[in-house]
Amino acid sequence: MSVIYVLIPIAILLTIIGIYLFFWAVKTEQFDDLEKQGMSILFDDANDKTANEISEQSDKVTANKQSEKSSHEP
Repeated sequence: MSVIYVLIPIAILLTIIGIYLFFWAVKTEQFDDLEKQGMSILFDDANDKTANEISEQSDKVTANKQSEKSSHEP
């Protein structure tokens, strides 16, 4: 039973620290852009290509595939 006298203050202290860290994260705008890191994996940083360049390249590939299909049809 004497252990509870130690565990309750520890639990309260950990709760206060958790609440403090949450408000610190909100104050320092840690939660403002949640999509950036999820989208960053889709782009190649080594070539420094922007999303527009990638989109243009995919449009060209699609156009080339369509022109190849139309040239092979009788």
